[in-house]
Amino acid sequence: MTRSRAPYMEWAKHRPKPRIDLAGSNLLACSLDDLPGARDAVDLAGESPNGFPPLVAAIGSRYGVQTDNVATAVGCSGANFLALAAFVDAGDEVVVEAPGYDPLVAAAEMLGARVVRFERRFEDGWRLDPARIDRAVTPKTRAVVFSSPHNPSGAVAGVEELREIGRRAERAGWIGIADEVYLDLVGDAHPPAATLSPALVSTNSLTKAYGLASLRCGWALGSPDAVERIRRARDVVDVWSPIPSDRLSVLAFRDLDRLAARARRIVDANSRLVRAFLERRPELECLPPAATIAFPRFVDGRDSAPFAERLLRDHGVAVVPGAFFDLPAHFRIAFGGATAALEEGLRAIEKSLGAEG
Repeated sequence: MTRSRAPYMEWAKHRPKPRIDLAGSNLLACSLDDLPGARDAVDLAGESPNGFPPLVAAIGSRYGVQTDNVATAVGCSGANFLALAAFVDAGDEVVVEAPGYDPLVAAAEMLGARVVRFERRFEDGWRLDPARIDRAVTPKTRAVVFSSPHNPSGAVAGVEELREIGRRAERAGWIGIADEVYLDLVGDAHPPAATLSPALVSTNSLTKAYGLASLRCGWALGSPDAVERIRRARDVVDVWSPIPSDRLSVLAFRDLDRLAARARRIVDANSRLVRAFLERRPELECLPPAATIAFPRFVDGRDSAPFAERLLRDHGVAVVPGAFFDLPAHFRIAFGGATAALEEGLRAIEKSLGAEG
């Protein structure tokens, strides 16, 4: 039997289809009608030697950087893999946050790197602590990988923490890779990490914050040297993205303010429901949810897996068991979908919790 390199992703793809999905963390998907002009815009022709030029320009304009600070990729996961491939060789060390999104670990392992973990703790508010990173780094470290907002907790790294990580990276000679796929949901007060230090790379996509997962539009921001290395890594992976997808992504960027407002309406309404639910449940403790994910845990430390299985079996509602993040007492709730479905899903969770008594 083939060993899965990313058990969470294997589970996410092959689990029974739920009636209400509070496990997948994408924003409610857009339709073609959400992209005015989309039906007339698709053209198969075009070239993308270093990224489709109109798309690279649109990404740079959105984040206030130059085009030589932008590399495109297939989704944020693709950008993460290319960033690692640009800097990591077999036998190197890669330091990755724990708990964390398991494809980040799997990507480093596929490149032949030895993975070392540093801890982010519930008791510290899931803080991204530069000192903890420092203790995990060795002379063989080539990259440190983390997420902000943190997956699975949603905690957002502070600007000063990111600057300090960048300073330490510059001194020691490793690259920091920040998976920021949820960042656009938390506002302009949190700039991309790559804009704070030349030793930091930011990865992102149109997936989680805009409901455009099917376009597979991802990117990395970084120094011109880092971006050039990422572009050359792409030469041996998939060369460039499908031109029709890139053209539709350009349309999305032209209308991104409206799509962001749509996302904000969904997230604001849904986060209020999740906060109210958590306040009613004394058997759970959770830091305030952010982005579109919350990561509560059972106060008594019980394993959440039996609860998640019963919730799916009895109510058709899916959440992510914490074991996929090496914290079995937790479970992850995603709340970027339709508000009515979330309300029904939360009621089912409460019924299931009540049945546990």
